[in-house]
Amino acid sequence: MLVLRPNCECCDKDLPAESQEARICTFECTFCADCVRDRLSGVCPNCGGELLQRPRRPADRLLNNPASTERVHHRVPCAA
Repeated sequence: MLVLRPNCECCDKDLPAESQEARICTFECTFCADCVRDRLSGVCPNCGGELLQRPRRPADRLLNNPASTERVHHRVPCAA
């Protein structure tokens, strides 16, 4: 099951579970659409994988399977 991290690892922007701006790689590294486009060229700086839109979990499923609250923020690999 996807972890649904709550923020962009690059700029620390909030990315709630329902966000259409969240992008992930196969390891679930999580970034916002702006950082993926403007800084990362669609490539995860952690693993080199492709970054795609994160699926959204239906609201009724979030009750029993909530999104993560653990923030991950790495400024260094995302420096412009």
